[in-house]
Amino acid sequence: MNKVQTQKSESKFGSYFASFAIPVLVAVGICIYLFVLGNPSNFEGGDPKNHPVAEGVGHVLGLVYKGGFIVPILISLVLMSITFSIERFLTINKASGKGSAEVFVRKVKAHLAGGNIEAAMKECDTQKGSVANVVKSALHKYKEMEGVSTMDKDQKVLAIQKEIEESVSLELPMLEKNLVIIATMASVSTLVALLGTVLGMIKAFSALASAGSPDSVALANGISEALINTALGIGNSAIAIIMYNVFTTKIDKITYTIDEAGFTITQQFAAAHK
Repeated sequence: MNKVQTQKSESKFGSYFASFAIPVLVAVGICIYLFVLGNPSNFEGGDPKNHPVAEGVGHVLGLVYKGGFIVPILISLVLMSITFSIERFLTINKASGKGSAEVFVRKVKAHLAGGNIEAAMKECDTQKGSVANVVKSALHKYKEMEGVSTMDKDQKVLAIQKEIEESVSLELPMLEKNLVIIATMASVSTLVALLGTVLGMIKAFSALASAGSPDSVALANGISEALINTALGIGNSAIAIIMYNVFTTKIDKITYTIDEAGFTITQQFAAAHK
């Protein structure tokens, strides 16, 4: 299987993963809400319509259940943030290679300076990952250009640069895939939480507006619903923003390393063929 076929298969896997994971996580979120949070043992008298038990884990679970129908949506969003963060973490770590990318680039540079292209390619096979893939493609082109006599030096350098750009265009989309989902979780979680907060406050004010003395139970339930949804939404939004920034920073570092390696290869070729 060549490099292009490998990239296409990985791209399909990424697409299928997102298409499969999202509905599954929504179903899991609903099940957690109904069967874990809504477990009768979490409520007085074993009835989810009653107040949560006075203390213990059941009190917390029952309290979250009282957040209303927005809660399973928010739980699903939290699960999506966690799942896609793990997926991106594994993918980006794999793309970084087995060892330090900076050390790898220095080794490649040293081998090229000594005129040992084969050793530089073996370093790529040892390192693996996106950086190594791009460097290996550039080294193959480097070796190919050494045997070409119909092109001048500048044309050969441009050919190597073009090969690097094409390799980067295959590697980077795989690193950025599904990041948009994490970014979406950051904004959507806040909006969904705001919706739950508004619905809870509507219930609270409805209890205050009742004739005679206010309905204290309905008032408490409305305020609880508002605050629970707010906490879940803001918490998930914070997680998504942090993870998105972590991953974009890692991708920027990989991109910088690729640029450094590409510059090293082209400069070494130009210096060796004056």
